[in-house]
Amino acid sequence: MINGADSDNIEIMKIGFIPIDNRPVCYSLPEMTAKIDSDIEFFLPERTWLGDLTKYADTEKLFDWLKNLPPLDALIVPLDTVAYGGLISSRRCPDSFDRIKKRVEDLKEILHNNGAKIYAFSSIMRISNNNINEEEKEYWSKYGKKIFDYSYQTHKLGCESCIANLIPAEILDDYMAGRKRNFEINKLYLEYQKQGLFEVLVFSKDDCAEYGFNVQEAKVLEKLGGFVKTGADEIPLTLLARAISDFQQKKLKIATIFLEPLQKDLISNYEDVSIEKSVAGQLELAGCEIAAEDAADILLYVNNFEGNQGEIVMKVATKPFDKEWQRPEKPYMIADVRYANGADNAFVQKIFEKGLDGNFYGYSAWNTSANTVGSLICAAVVKYFAQKYNDKAFKQLQTVRFLDDWAYQANVRQQLSAPDITMLAEKMKPFEKIVGAQLDMNVSVSYNFPWHRLFEVEINEFS
Repeated sequence: MINGADSDNIEIMKIGFIPIDNRPVCYSLPEMTAKIDSDIEFFLPERTWLGDLTKYADTEKLFDWLKNLPPLDALIVPLDTVAYGGLISSRRCPDSFDRIKKRVEDLKEILHNNGAKIYAFSSIMRISNNNINEEEKEYWSKYGKKIFDYSYQTHKLGCESCIANLIPAEILDDYMAGRKRNFEINKLYLEYQKQGLFEVLVFSKDDCAEYGFNVQEAKVLEKLGGFVKTGADEIPLTLLARAISDFQQKKLKIATIFLEPLQKDLISNYEDVSIEKSVAGQLELAGCEIAAEDAADILLYVNNFEGNQGEIVMKVATKPFDKEWQRPEKPYMIADVRYANGADNAFVQKIFEKGLDGNFYGYSAWNTSANTVGSLICAAVVKYFAQKYNDKAFKQLQTVRFLDDWAYQANVRQQLSAPDITMLAEKMKPFEKIVGAQLDMNVSVSYNFPWHRLFEVEINEFS
């Protein structure tokens, strides 16, 4: 254990974990994180059973897997995966309310029989402000922006917006029926929580705006006693951290240090709360205690933005980090959120100039600010409480984070016009040498585009 636990009192923790879908950040990242502690027994379903961009998860196989698990200490369950076949599928699934209700009632019985503490989350159906149907129903390519505007204005005005007249009735009816079904299922989960099924139940808001049906639903759920959190893909990882903290019966004390302290009230892209509140929310959900710098176990440095959050892929500029970076003398981790969907090159260069030492607890710049912070905290919690610390596993995880978040997302991705493994591997080689030198690792990896798009890359096959 990092903190010097009594080796005679080590108790292996058994954790079951259902990923949201088969993306590497949902499937491989939790597994890599858990391996930092060799005394965590981590149970994952087969990856082929999970959904992807177009395929639904095989819920029957997932249910069979759940039934055959040994007694566990904790079970992390994204409810969208078992109810609808995945987070994306929750927006596309044609099943009726009654059919979904029967499925979640069966799930309730299975979870109760295992006896584990259940850490669950369900999404509040998002409303994308665009005409991209890659993760939505087919009609989103023509009417997505109008549906968003209809939702926004109806909530803001307090009465139905005339924008409804610009959307075919059958499409609007289908969309609203899907929303109502998912909302009613979320209320059913709240009833289960009141019955004591869940140790923690989170309702997630993804891609938020100031107004909208999703915002209205969130407020209703909160009034009914539900806990609502901005974020999505990182929440299973945050819940994993919470389960470990609960098992250890100790809260990790973390002090947050914003590199732009006067800008911490700004709101990140794709979120509806300030970066300060976003970070505090992740810490709270992970079971951590927010502490003063001198009393903290770990320092959380946040490379936040000035004015606006940049986004390299979308060609949204922002001021890069231009100050001095002083490597701290106590344990620290780094959330790089100056840009969404990738690292701040200037900041990474400063970090590497100083080097990474034994106090380093992790780096992340994955996608949204919530994604970055939640996944980062999880790895730090696992490392800090590790009964049998696996340094190689920690370095492998950090290798992936730097190669994905910095090398690929902030640099190489901009040089590709389409998924091309050969070109990708060639362009990543210089970055592999830099990361390997920083982490004292022999970096030998392969690459894959699991969803056949540039948005995510998979990095695996370590030597």
